[in-house]
Amino acid sequence: MLGYSAVLMSAPVQTAVQIAWVTPDLDSTEAALSNLLGVRKWVRLPEVHFGPDTCTYHGRPADFVASISLSYLHDMQLELIEPVRGGPNIYSDFLRERGAGLHHICVEVPDDAAFDEALGAATAKGAHIASQGVMPGGMRFAYVSDPDAGVPYVEIAHIPEQIKRFFDYIRQEQR
Repeated sequence: MLGYSAVLMSAPVQTAVQIAWVTPDLDSTEAALSNLLGVRKWVRLPEVHFGPDTCTYHGRPADFVASISLSYLHDMQLELIEPVRGGPNIYSDFLRERGAGLHHICVEVPDDAAFDEALGAATAKGAHIASQGVMPGGMRFAYVSDPDAGVPYVEIAHIPEQIKRFFDYIRQEQR
């Protein structure tokens, strides 16, 4: 089976736009990364619901809640995710199996067609789509895994303009 790393090697070079950690405690992880990286401000999105009508995990409907904290280090978005409650999901299972830590990097695609093409290319080369869905505001995401190669997840995302404007606001808070 070819993992996602082989898919990335055959695709155009993509720049990561986000680094994300999963944590059981947003406060302590925010403090640690602020101290280590000089991050000035975090913006919290408390209790984001990932519902079964818009999110899957291992091909089955997922229903859970996670709190998210966002910041920027220059142009790189930093994301912290704390699972709060609900059924099986990519974040709670990660914490249980591996503990807190680096969960994924995110690459952005320009539109829905490119999103579908990226997922098609990944699965055609044997990658596993662990979870996918649509966030409030219309952001499509999919986590592709290659755990045998030491890559927890790579997130592929199409980020609509409305959400990009919100992210720009968060980025400006760092200056």
